[in-house]
Amino acid sequence: MPGEERTELPPGLDLLWGRRGQGKRGPRPGLSTDQIVDAAIRLADAEGLEAVSMARVAAELGFTTMSLYRYVASKEELLQLMWNASALSSEKMVLEAGSWRPRLRMWAEVQHAVIDRHPWITQMPMAAPPLSPNSLAFVERGLEALDGTGLADGDKLRIIGLLSSYTLQEARMAHDARRAAREQAARERATAAGGGHPAPPWTFEALLRELVDERTYPRLHRLAWTPPPGDPPTEREQFLFGVDTILDGVQVLIDRHDQGY
Repeated sequence: MPGEERTELPPGLDLLWGRRGQGKRGPRPGLSTDQIVDAAIRLADAEGLEAVSMARVAAELGFTTMSLYRYVASKEELLQLMWNASALSSEKMVLEAGSWRPRLRMWAEVQHAVIDRHPWITQMPMAAPPLSPNSLAFVERGLEALDGTGLADGDKLRIIGLLSSYTLQEARMAHDARRAAREQAARERATAAGGGHPAPPWTFEALLRELVDERTYPRLHRLAWTPPPGDPPTEREQFLFGVDTILDGVQVLIDRHDQGY
């Protein structure tokens, strides 16, 4: 409320929300917080989150590590700034017209696309939901997609959280699978260069056929030995199958609300 004293925010959030007072150390000419965050994101995009350190980011920018601390208090704070930057322009996102379902489906696809561009997001520590300005703007767009459904605000927020958790988990598995494939390819090249013959990589289905017997695991055995019809689904098709299944459940909640349950 106007006139009320504002609560002091935790480190990182105070910077993101413009609540941090001027420190004793002045800014370093030729450097800015945006430059630091951009350099950290470039490193993470290229080499993963483990490549990001205050020293490495400073070296990329041609400054000393201490120069960065005039702008960013710690690596943990830098990670918060990176997370916020990854959701840039969320407040400008316009969901397509129509019912809640295509709007919310589009919202999930946008989140998936952001993680595809910045796979290091799957490595971010998440002890609590992100509270940066851009992250909250993205959540606001998701809640907006559910306008007119009649659902309680708390249920809407839980639906958004469920979709986000699913999207993040799917993206993490896809990222880890791609990284494992690259590492396997590198091992095969090294073996071939040494004159050896690399063993073919195991697939999930091949491992199932090797491990499960029909009596103990009849359903898994059937999955392992029954060829799927047509081409296997793409990563995007598998992701959207899960999204649509979640949205089917949301429709059930809406129907129950409309019927007075």
